[in-house]
Amino acid sequence: MNTGILIVAHAPLASALRTCVLHVYPEAAGGVLALDVPPNEPSEQTQVDALALLAQLHTTNALVLTDVFGATPSNVAQKMVDGVHTKLVAGVNLPMLLRTVNYRHEPLDVLVARALAGGAQCIMQVAVTAPQNQARKPNDHNHHDYQQ
Repeated sequence: MNTGILIVAHAPLASALRTCVLHVYPEAAGGVLALDVPPNEPSEQTQVDALALLAQLHTTNALVLTDVFGATPSNVAQKMVDGVHTKLVAGVNLPMLLRTVNYRHEPLDVLVARALAGGAQCIMQVAVTAPQNQARKPNDHNHHDYQQ
């Protein structure tokens, strides 16, 4: 049985991430749910809503992903997870989510490790190679600076 995935994040991030991941894995729709936490909503209501979604996953194991550690979504999720059948990872990003959905058939502890690796390994500085950003060669008389 696949591990259920619940995204709990500031509105509208949770739904946006779910939409993106379902573009790649449409068959995962029932196993990936999202809760957008609106501003000024009492944390008690957020917890009720999150628990209801967790129950809708119909799985024995679930991974809860939140956006910012220490913010309301993460604080609510910390109260919901038991550390055995439900685990929490904060700092969700799209590469992390794609990796977890792809490997949701693996045991929960392995899935947590894949989530952490997927999130961290896909954060990188990308070299800028556009011609207007490259240093001019000393004897390049045919070089023109054009605006794009």
